[in-house]
Amino acid sequence: MGRIGIAHIYASFNNIIITVTDLTGAETIARCSGGMVTKSAKDEGSPYTAMKVAQTVADAIREKGIDRVNVQIRGQGGNKAHTPGRGAQAAIRALVRSGLKIGKIEDVTPIPHDGCRKKGGRRGRRI
Repeated sequence: MGRIGIAHIYASFNNIIITVTDLTGAETIARCSGGMVTKSAKDEGSPYTAMKVAQTVADAIREKGIDRVNVQIRGQGGNKAHTPGRGAQAAIRALVRSGLKIGKIEDVTPIPHDGCRKKGGRRGRRI
């Protein structure tokens, strides 16, 4: 039975960052972001890029003896979007396809209990 890690997936609408840590979260084992695998900035948050990022991370952690991960998905949060970006689901599917066993999946997006006002003014963003 191999070691267990935690895959922290941060998926905004413009980027995706996957960091794998040990169970305490103190030691980073592998990490990769959208900008590390694609050339164009507009593709950093796309599902295809998320899949590539997840494959890169999966290869790196399998070399270090981790074959099981718990997944924590995080959107932007705060007073911005509470939903994860387009790449979150693609990243999880790519982790499964690369042979990793997934324990639990949880959403850790920070949600304010009444914080700052959203930007955009009283009548919202007008186009």
